[in-house]
Order: sequence, then structure tokens, then C-alpha cells
Amino acid sequence: MHVRPKKFLGQHFLKDQNIAQRIVDSLVLSDDKNFVLEVGPGTGVLTQFLVQKANVDLHLAEIDRESIAYLKGKFPNHSDKLIEGDFLELDITSLTNKNIHIIGNFPYNISSQIFFKVLDCRQQVQQVVGMVQKEVADRIAEKEGSKTYGILSVLLQTFYDIEYLFKVPPGVFFPPPKVMSAVIRLKRNMRNNLPCSEALFKKVVKQSFQNRRKTLRNALKPLNLPTQILSLALMDRRAEQLSVEEFISLTVQIEEAGGVRSV
Repeated sequence: MHVRPKKFLGQHFLKDQNIAQRIVDSLVLSDDKNFVLEVGPGTGVLTQFLVQKANVDLHLAEIDRESIAYLKGKFPNHSDKLIEGDFLELDITSLTNKNIHIIGNFPYNISSQIFFKVLDCRQQVQQVVGMVQKEVADRIAEKEGSKTYGILSVLLQTFYDIEYLFKVPPGVFFPPPKVMSAVIRLKRNMRNNLPCSEALFKKVVKQSFQNRRKTLRNALKPLNLPTQILSLALMDRRAEQLSVEEFISLTVQIEEAGGVRSV
């Protein structure tokens, strides 16, 4: 059976077996059974290596009906662990009470949404190994001081240690994308909770980057911050110049000063 890559699903099927093996080998797993969820397995190029691992309890999430039929035929022993549907709508924490490891060649059109979902489920999602558009990988892994550093960088780096593993050229896909790809690994850090309201933290981060060329004093004007916050030296800087810890500290100070009127 032939699976046609579908543009509306952002499908680009990896052809290179060595790269597929390298992606799978990037998962850091314990000797015990590890609950692994592959997102968008497509034609099973990663799946074929995952099923060989004795310490992996593999589940597959796929939305494409052609791929689902193909995967059931190619991996009949895993047909009962094939979840048919949209990963973004899946309640992944209901699948198991164990830690979850996510892997996949993520569709470019929803890769950022996948990572926001990971954030929502961070108490269980211990690790993510994903291939994404290089631009997205750069944004996620970049540190403060870079123009690539942004909302996704700060929010993910708050709860995950991020490693930029390797780049992948367009020619190893069918059809080849018009951009470079890259593989990154996210591993859960030790931070369980913030010392401030998480909703306020997200609000401050997102508003700070809305007008990233402006100083924080101007970028955060819509939040109607208390005067003592506006007078902080840190408010003379731009969002891209603040580390994760500085964003947390700023949010704590805003909360202690009475919060904001627009949250």
C-alpha cells in the first residue's frame, strides 16, 4: 500500500534510514519499560526502530487514514496501540499514569502547537525528541540576547532543558520541504511550580514580546503596571534581553506590587 504525503497535513516523509535511527537513538530511556508516544508516524520510518526496543511501550498517534491503514498492516502487533485522531485534541495524560516520552517528525504546520500542548502536560511529559523546521528549533533552543529568542523559548525553557541535536537537509524527505529541518531534545528540569501565578507569568512573557523592539516599560503598557514596577532598571531593556529567571523574578515583583489590572 502506498501512502501519499498530504500537503494540508504538513506531511514530508523521511526517507533516510540512518537519520531515522539517529532520531530514535536520541531518546534517553531507563532500563524499565518506558511509555513512548510517537506523534504522526506516517509510514513508520521511526516506528520500525522503536518497535525493536525491548524497554519501550510504544503508542502511536496518527490522524491520516491512509497512514493508519498502512501502519496496521506493517505493525500488526501494535494495531491496538494505534490512536486514531488529532494529537492536539488527545488527552495524553489519560493514556497512562507513568512518565511519557514523546517522539516524532512533527508536521511543520502544527509543531508550535505540539510544544504548547507538551507544556500543558509537563507533569507527565518527561522528554520530547522531535524533528521540526530549523527556524522553530532555533527559536525553542535559543538563549536570551538573540533576535530568535521569543515566547516559545521562554515558556519551554522554564520547565525543560533543551538540546539542539542536529540539522537535517531537505533532500532526505519526500516531498522535500523548502526549508532545513533540525532535531531537538527537551528533558524535564527540576522546576515543578513557579513562585508566582503561572497565568500572570505567561501574560507578562507574551505581552513583552508583542512589541519586542520596544523597552519593557513601553511593551507592557497595556498591563497598567504599578509605578514601582515601571521604575525598575530592568524595564529599560527589551524582552529578548531577559533570561527565564529574570522573567520569573519580574512576574513575582508585579504580583507582590498588586498584579495588573488587565489580567
